[in-house]
Amino acid sequence: MNRPNVVADRLETASAYVPPFQLTEGQPPPIAANGGHSYMEFDQDGDAGTAVATEAAFRQIADREGREVIEMIENAPPGPIQTKWGLGFRTYEECLDHIRATGIEAPEGGVALPLRYTVHEAPSYSIVSSNAFWRDPAREEDQLAVRREEQDIGRRCLYFPQVLRDGRRMEEYYPGLSPSSAACMDRLGVSLGHLESRCRNFYDSAEVERVFYPEIERLLLDFFPGATDALVYNHDVFNKDYEGDRTEDQDAKNPGVNKGYANLVHNDLNDNSGRVRCRELLTQNLRNFGRTQHYTEAEADAKMSRRFMSINLAKPMETVEQFPFVLCAWPSFADQPYITNYRIYDDRVGETTRFTYRPEHDWYWFPRQKSTEVSMLKCYDSVTDGSVSRWSFHTACVDPTAPEDARCRKNVVVRSFVFF
Repeated sequence: MNRPNVVADRLETASAYVPPFQLTEGQPPPIAANGGHSYMEFDQDGDAGTAVATEAAFRQIADREGREVIEMIENAPPGPIQTKWGLGFRTYEECLDHIRATGIEAPEGGVALPLRYTVHEAPSYSIVSSNAFWRDPAREEDQLAVRREEQDIGRRCLYFPQVLRDGRRMEEYYPGLSPSSAACMDRLGVSLGHLESRCRNFYDSAEVERVFYPEIERLLLDFFPGATDALVYNHDVFNKDYEGDRTEDQDAKNPGVNKGYANLVHNDLNDNSGRVRCRELLTQNLRNFGRTQHYTEAEADAKMSRRFMSINLAKPMETVEQFPFVLCAWPSFADQPYITNYRIYDDRVGETTRFTYRPEHDWYWFPRQKSTEVSMLKCYDSVTDGSVSRWSFHTACVDPTAPEDARCRKNVVVRSFVFF
């Protein structure tokens, strides 16, 4: 049987998959469009709801609510801005000065520093670069409006003071809970793995897929008792100082090399997109850089009727000196609504999430993370009864304790699903 043709046929004939509307027990409804329901419900002739989502994006651009938030920030007097969650700051430096002036301290191995959160409690939209919208010469005015709105998302953010605790010392904060355990992931949504990789060139996407993906899948199967299958489906490479070719080529399964670090508190998936992303990988092999998937819809239903999780794993190429990857523990925000960000493709509407600041957020890092250490964070869990973490959220940040000549983080981040 010619598997690639089977996959292509399914891409043409599969009906839209509408995920069940889910909330964790005790969780408030998300701040989202459509009452939190997926845009897949608005599928028109197989477009997965992208037409309706695009219309909503332009309605929001025409709405002045987001502009009013920016004006509030820009027109506020110099100094800290009082928000309903606490004092926020326009710049990293202002927030860091506040931390030092007020004597905010961190435990041994930790650090007090500014983290960047949104202050706009409304859903947001972006149209991804691969969307045909960007190649339509008749829509130049609309393209300018979308670019302006995407820039404005960043202008609706402030820095807030937080304390990072050393994740390697987890048992000091949670007695008996090893950071290198599935129990830690179940409870907190974060953990630490270990891997001596045989991959020698993380800038070679073919080698990463051939060598590193199977290594991570084995790590996941060993890490989680009862796991029956693990699928690594894509990766990103981060290196601010990389001097080679950074070009992304999705068709060649090459993510390119990212120059920037995601300096905004966020999570990659949510209640809807965790299920949708899994389903489209299994039944359509959609944007899958890893092992080809060719499940029927019935087979996918059976696989997804059992517990499954999405785990992101970040492995440095060398010891991290600056721009560390930092993670927030689930219990500290389990009762906080997430804010949905819609990413509009030609054939799907992805959903990521942002969060507003709370002083009780429980943040962790692995200072000077080594190349054999793999930071792990949960992006989605299908268990909704509150017995386990549903996800973490994360960001990158500037470490104020690092020397001025510290090298910027060079690492590879892989995304996976783990099935039970």
